[in-house]
Amino acid sequence: MVRRNSERRAALVDAAIEVLAKEGARGLTFRAVDVEAGVPTGTASNYFASRDALLTQAGARVYERFQPDEALIARQRAATPDKETYTTLMREVVGRVSAFRTGYLALLELRLEATRRPELRVVLTERVRADVDANVAYHEQSGLPGDATAVRLLYLALNWLIVEQLTLPDVFSEAERDQLVAAAVERIVIL
Repeated sequence: MVRRNSERRAALVDAAIEVLAKEGARGLTFRAVDVEAGVPTGTASNYFASRDALLTQAGARVYERFQPDEALIARQRAATPDKETYTTLMREVVGRVSAFRTGYLALLELRLEATRRPELRVVLTERVRADVDANVAYHEQSGLPGDATAVRLLYLALNWLIVEQLTLPDVFSEAERDQLVAAAVERIVIL
């Protein structure tokens, strides 16, 4: 029974992400989540004490789904730690995050909502800080060129590139996106 409940909870949180991406934070209601998840009316309200709890869990879930799989991590660790590998890594990150379009759009909605909801702001701040710290730690352990500041600058630059790709996809082609990623690595990462 516990497994079924955890699977149902995850499905409801995933449905909340989809609703956030389609309808925005104002459209996120228990009823909308129930419809998106294809469950009986009232199901989401049985799993989450409040809309804030649902928002908070959706924020945490987006980051879980952005994580690379173990095979990709192993391949990255086995590669030569140079700028070419760094560029490939950054292209994979941009591609992976962009591929989960609704997750990133939901995250943008959550970030805006966090400006009005202190509890959500705390969760997102902790999650983003942990993500940045993990990226810096991975970088330092990998032997890739550059320093912690380069990691942070690439994080900031590539996040906006992803926003551009997801919200105004015709501004840059995929080839231009790849060129911009390579240029960002080349110009930010000092050997």
